Amino acid sequence: MSSSVDLGEDPLALERQVCFALSVASRNVIGLYRPLLKPLGLTHPQYLVMLALWEESPQSIKQLGASLRADSAALSPMLKRLESLGYVTRTRNSADERLLAVGLTEKGKKLREMAERIPYQVVEKLGIDVADLEKLRVALTKVIAASEELDIESAPLFE
Repeated sequence: MSSSVDLGEDPLALERQVCFALSVASRNVIGLYRPLLKPLGLTHPQYLVMLALWEESPQSIKQLGASLRADSAALSPMLKRLESLGYVTRTRNSADERLLAVGLTEKGKKLREMAERIPYQVVEKLGIDVADLEKLRVALTKVIAASEELDIESAPLFE
């Protein structure tokens, strides 16, 4: 195949694939979070929901889904679980019963104090300089933006 992009001698070499590196890194980093989130009673996807709510609460399901790049069908069971844990409330809009707002309870707000240690613990466990991790986050944000512009069908964040 002729192209102006030079992908080297073997463009299909596994170790050179962005998808492979992202997949393995994602699996490994999320694995670091599991034992750290266990005392909070959260899974990694639930932690992401809480992060979004700690930034802004209450939020509509639509806002939350946009922030997390997830649809309401994927969020619904997680929100029910977070509600059963006493971390969030789900409230119907009195003017439009179809609209649902998600807000933090006092218990959910207090959980943030415990969660504040987690990013520090992850950085420590990885043993990678914060500046390097920030560069990686910026690069991944560019990849996310570029792939979203392509309007491709992506795998669901929450399964």
